[in-house]
Amino acid sequence: MSKEYLVSITQFCNQHQVEIEFINTLQRYGLIEIITTNSKEYYLHQEELPKLEKIVLLHQDLDINLEGVEVIMRLLRQVEEIQNEVITLKNRLRLYED
Repeated sequence: MSKEYLVSITQFCNQHQVEIEFINTLQRYGLIEIITTNSKEYYLHQEELPKLEKIVLLHQDLDINLEGVEVIMRLLRQVEEIQNEVITLKNRLRLYED
């Protein structure tokens, strides 16, 4: 696994002023995935950053507890899945309209 696609959890926490324990809690809730390297350093996939930044915003700026954040993230994922399904169905419908 290439480190160029990984972001140090320590660096993220310093930049966003969050505790490392907060990140560990998010992993326990199943909201993010933490990568451990052979040198016992902890990283996040770069693709996880937008989701993690959204979680930090919900938790810190809007003062939503972790249970609420978990529900919001699940609902957002479901909305995205439904939107993708609608797009797929619209594309199928166009095939029959022509």
